Amino acid sequence: MHLGFSYIGLIFLIMLMIPNLYWTKNQPKDYEKYVHNENKILLLFERAGEVLVACLLLIFSDFNIQGITAWMIWLIAAFVLMIMYELYWIRYFKSEKRMKDFYSSIMGIPVAGATLPVIACCLIAIYGRNPMLFVSTIILGVGHIGIYLNYRKEL
Repeated sequence: MHLGFSYIGLIFLIMLMIPNLYWTKNQPKDYEKYVHNENKILLLFERAGEVLVACLLLIFSDFNIQGITAWMIWLIAAFVLMIMYELYWIRYFKSEKRMKDFYSSIMGIPVAGATLPVIACCLIAIYGRNPMLFVSTIILGVGHIGIYLNYRKEL
């Protein structure tokens, strides 16, 4: 693992943040009703994972392209998942913006808004051979996907 700025990490964070910032003004109908029921332990995992993943994505240069190798398949797969994540958001923003729309699946991937970026970050961790990012992404996934699944159950 090599300390240094990761432009790939920055690209991923931008892909994550832009739709989420837009979402703050386009939340699903009745969203506030469900927020109060969030599991506090899952929320702690989610918040800790968000901070860890965001920091780690930026501070390790191992995530940057190091040349054309077969190992790049992990990075390409991560980008494909992030493109699917962007498509999920486009579909949500064009929808009626109901809770059902927000917690929907895409191409058979359940709760795509949580699942896709978590898997993508795991793939980047594999590409960069970074166990710290991998563990941090698992922490994020437990909280983020767990919260999404709880909301979906309530629907």
